[in-house]
Formats: sequence, structure tokens, C-alpha cells
Amino acid sequence: MLSTLATFIQLAVKDLAHILPRVSTPESHLLSAESWLKHAQDQGNDDGVSYGYSLRGGWRPSYRETSGYIATTFFNLARHHNDPDYQERAIRICRWLLGVQNADGSFSNPRYGSEGIVFDTGQDLFGLVRAAEETGDATFRQGALRAADWLVSIADHSGRWTRNEHLNTPHVYNTRTAWALLRMNQVTYDSRREQVARSNLDWAVAEQQTSGFFAECAFKRGDPPFTHTIAYATRGLFESGRLLNESRYLDSAQKCADAALELLRSDGYLPGQLSVAGHAAANYCCLTGNCQFAIVWAKLYALTNDEKYRKAVILATDQVMKHQNIHTTNQNIRGAIKGSFPIWGRYAPMSFPNWPTKFFIDALLLRIQGKYDEQGSYSRR
Repeated sequence: MLSTLATFIQLAVKDLAHILPRVSTPESHLLSAESWLKHAQDQGNDDGVSYGYSLRGGWRPSYRETSGYIATTFFNLARHHNDPDYQERAIRICRWLLGVQNADGSFSNPRYGSEGIVFDTGQDLFGLVRAAEETGDATFRQGALRAADWLVSIADHSGRWTRNEHLNTPHVYNTRTAWALLRMNQVTYDSRREQVARSNLDWAVAEQQTSGFFAECAFKRGDPPFTHTIAYATRGLFESGRLLNESRYLDSAQKCADAALELLRSDGYLPGQLSVAGHAAANYCCLTGNCQFAIVWAKLYALTNDEKYRKAVILATDQVMKHQNIHTTNQNIRGAIKGSFPIWGRYAPMSFPNWPTKFFIDALLLRIQGKYDEQGSYSRR
């Protein structure tokens, strides 16, 4: 087995020379991604999912934020394959989340301290809500209620999330957290949750520019946002619009998705960062963002039957498949999706985080089989 350093040097050389792995069928790429994501869960002493495989220390500890929404993917895979192992894995993740949940109901990132973070709490809420629905276990429902109650309590006087955020900056991509609150309302309704969700969704719509993109959508104020965070914001608006039957949110999501589609090249390459004005702001591809926008385009295709969205799904996922090695004997990277192409790109450089692979699986399920949503409903085309 190559050392971690040797592995990443070899990967960087191949990206520099544009030596790409051999591409197979979408089904083969999907199965390989699933195997890697299970492998990532099996790395630590707990039941969370490792942050991923990185030049910085190889396999890193379990990552609370993304483990929450990976649980929803495992629940979907359990249904897709009729495989109880995925169900058991999802439940183990959610039990682990209950064990690391703060006393106030929030979830923190130990890297930044013990204080709860709005976005992280929202992403873990997805897993707990789904676990409550799948199992009927009251402990999951109670954990979800505590997380949702904290998200309501931390909102400011206008209902917006302006504190307990990454770099103490409000972010438009918390539309995805608003969506999580609305998912909680599908289990048990509370008008305060809807009010807070709507306040943040309304703010996101107000931040949308004529270009279709959003101000305040980058991790750091003033930076051109990654396609990863832009797609977060877009998906949150789309799914919230569906749950609320609110055309304003759906229209806003479609406007941004269309703007991104205009920048998608014929080979499926989407620049990793896009300026608020709507221009490419990077010369690398954020593979995570490709996967996430493929999901949004797939859902828009299901909604509109517009062929441009179906073609975009194929182009965007084909681009990612070109950079996924499913034939290597190195288990640490076989089937994984790296943060950027080339691997030294600014988004999650020199690493294979767990969430690009999660979103790749979600996107390929949509492409191959039909239509999933975060609630787990499924229908074939």
C-alpha cells in the first residue's frame, strides 16, 4: 500500500499530466462509491463517517455535520438495494449523533469549539428526522425536536440566523437548514419553525442578483462562492418551495440553476467558483458542486420535463466519473470523489472528503433509477 504522501504525489502528477482513470458504466461507478462510503464509516472507533482521506494525516476522525446527511443516503440505499446493512449503518450514525449532541440540542464542530453551529445542526437534523420516520424510535424523534428547537431559539428578532455561524457570518446557503426545519414539520408541525424557515428563505431570495447567483453565499465574505455552497443554497430553496408549495422559492432555485447551467461546458466541466455577477472565478472544477447541481437539474427535469436539465445531469456526472478511480487496488481512494480537479484546486485540496461521494451517489441514483428525495420517496420514470 502506498504511503499517504506517495498516494497524493502520484495523484497530483496524474492530474498535472491529465492522465484520467478508465471510465465504466454509471452503475459500476455508483457501486464503487457506495463501497468507499461504507469504508469511510468503518475507519474510526465510533459509528460516524470519517471526514475522509487526506494528505493531512490519512483517514481523519468522524465528521458530525456530513454524517447527518450521509445517514439519509444510506437509508435511500437500503431501499434501493433492499439491503438491511445500509439501514443498520444509517441507524448507527444517528445513534452516534445523539451521543455527541449538545445539551441544548445543537451540534458543534470540535475543530471550532463546543458551541453549536446553525448549519451543522441543520444537516444532522436531516438524519435524525429520517431515523425517526424509518424506525419509529422516540429517541430519534426527541433528538430531532431538540435540534429543531435550538435552531428556532437561536434565530434573531427577524427570524434569521445571524449568529452561531461559520466565521460569524450569515450565509444564504442556510436555505438548506431551513429545509431541515420544514422536514421536522413533516413529523410534527410547529408554526414557529415555518416562520424561521421562511425568514431565512425570504432573505436568500432578497440576496439573489440579476445574474441568478446570491450575495453572502461564500464561506468567507467577499470570496467568490464555491459551486458547492451555491448548490446548497439552490437545493434548499427548491426543496423548501416544494414542501411549502411556494412558487417564489422554486422560481429562485430555477433561476440560479439555469445560470449555473449556462456556465457548464460541453464536457461537463463547471468552474469551481462563480462570481456573484455570474462569471467563472476559478480554473479548477469543484467536483462536489458538479454532483450537487446534477441533483438540482435532475429534480428540475422531473418537474418541467425540459431536456436541457436531463442533458446537464449526464454531462455533470460524466465529468465526475472521469475523475473517479474504480479500478485501483488502493482501498483508501477506490471509488472516492476528490474535492477538486485538479486535486490541488482550492476546494478541499489534496483530499477525498466524504460528502462529494455522498452527493455523487445521490446524483447517480437520480440518473440511473428515477427520482429520490430526502424523505425517501421513490418513483421510476
